[in-house]
Amino acid sequence: MFDIVSFFPRAVMQGIPLLYGSTGEILTEKSGNLNLGIPGIMYVGAISGVIGAFLYEQSAAGRPLSAFPAIAIPMLCSLLGSLLMGLLYCFLTVTLRANQNVTGLAMTTFGVGFGNFFGGSLIKLTGSEVPSVALSATSSFFRTSLPFAESAGWFGQMFLSYGFLAYLAILIALFSSHVLNRTRIGLYLRSVGESPATADAAGINVVKYKYFATCIGSMIAGLGGLYYVMDYACGVWSNDAFGDRGWLAIALVIFTIWRPSVSILASILFGGLYILYLYIPTGMDLAVKELYKMLPYVITLIVLIIVSLRKKRENQPPASLGLSYFREER
Repeated sequence: MFDIVSFFPRAVMQGIPLLYGSTGEILTEKSGNLNLGIPGIMYVGAISGVIGAFLYEQSAAGRPLSAFPAIAIPMLCSLLGSLLMGLLYCFLTVTLRANQNVTGLAMTTFGVGFGNFFGGSLIKLTGSEVPSVALSATSSFFRTSLPFAESAGWFGQMFLSYGFLAYLAILIALFSSHVLNRTRIGLYLRSVGESPATADAAGINVVKYKYFATCIGSMIAGLGGLYYVMDYACGVWSNDAFGDRGWLAIALVIFTIWRPSVSILASILFGGLYILYLYIPTGMDLAVKELYKMLPYVITLIVLIIVSLRKKRENQPPASLGLSYFREER
């Protein structure tokens, strides 16, 4: 029988990196920047956090780790690494007005190569016989759940058994939705994404808002990579282990129609679809398993077709998405 109590927590843990990535990309796209470098940024965020945790564990030299630096150092390193990636993207696309699609794809390739290079270097430093780096001591702080989760039965297992980064992802998504829809900053940001020329004429600093949204979005996406390594993978870094989660996060943006609050439930749905093949008996038929793995992408295509047919303006992407702004042509 299908065990929902064991399936739901795994779906949530699979979905949290997607939630971080999609929330960051929604903020970026609302400013008119199409950042296809999100997979690379998540990769850089992950390896930056791993480097920080590795250096801290090495400096401890066998002593017990303190909770605050064990959490703060990897998070700060992850945020810094993803921020630098966001600044690089903005410099190329906003300042130099490079093609956003090409820049994003190049940054994804760069981010994966960056992560694999430094990940391989750390593996050599540890002298491990397996191609991975284990940071179990640091990971234990990230995976610590609420103290009363075990005593709450099935409810605790389904809703209270996650590390703090999972709940932080939900809070960030809700806060982002509030900022976009209920604040003046969100109004200005959406106006920049819809018509930067009009926003510029109204006195809104287009360049500032594009930099701000893209950098904040990149930092949020980078935390998704950190969550995957420190919580989901229990602190184990392996090159190329992140898979296609970055691309799924971008697909989730379309699925949620650019609404961060909807991403919370949608990310859990995508996480469940991502691992559904493990819970449906398919025997030794590998072809059927591969078909189940296609479900998140197939559903995204269906939603995209439905949204395109309805042609409601509120369900469409920002009008200037992916287009460079030339102020002299205003």
